[in-house]
Amino acid sequence: MSTHTALQTLLNDRYSCRSYKPVSVSRKVIETILLDAGRAPSWCNFQPWQVHVTSGEGTEAFRNAMLKAFDTTEPEADYFYPTTYTDVRKKRAQTCGYQLYNALGIERHDREGRKDQMRKNFSFFGAPHIAVITSHKELGPYGALDCGGFITSFCLSAQAQGVATVPQASIAYYADAVRQHMSVPDDQLVLAAISFGYADHDHAANNFRTERATLDEMVAWHDE
Repeated sequence: MSTHTALQTLLNDRYSCRSYKPVSVSRKVIETILLDAGRAPSWCNFQPWQVHVTSGEGTEAFRNAMLKAFDTTEPEADYFYPTTYTDVRKKRAQTCGYQLYNALGIERHDREGRKDQMRKNFSFFGAPHIAVITSHKELGPYGALDCGGFITSFCLSAQAQGVATVPQASIAYYADAVRQHMSVPDDQLVLAAISFGYADHDHAANNFRTERATLDEMVAWHDE
């Protein structure tokens, strides 16, 4: 298999895992994933990502803290986040949601079922590990941009080692709770988390795949 084919396989096989086996990933594998992700390019080599990784009781404590935040506090993020979606963005978000709900047998009118599924974001879908990503405040959106590259590299390295992932922006809605629980300094902005572990392939939530845009939809060619 060529290097390019191997990369394509990783990109095509990776998906957002929403159910995990109760099996921990070894520290050695986690360290390898982090070192691989740290090779992501960044502006002026700032490498703005700071990572808080949970395991064992640390994961359970963070899970409980975030569920409490979701149940008892109002969303408040370090970054602006969209409150409405329009055009193709709305269609893609709706399609992804419908696919998930259909896979789980949640009807469109079942608001409680949908809320319960949303709550699972803050239990991290039962993942044994969570990596919380923060960036220094002074770098603003450019630090966030670079951290996106880190997250992608993390997910691909994990996939190459048989470890499933789901990047989650949802925790950014409760940045204060994350900051308090993990003692994140005030000069660090909470961006996202990556839940990871070994996938429960039999769970319905892991048995649908989202579509990707065609070249015509995402590219404007300027040849002249």
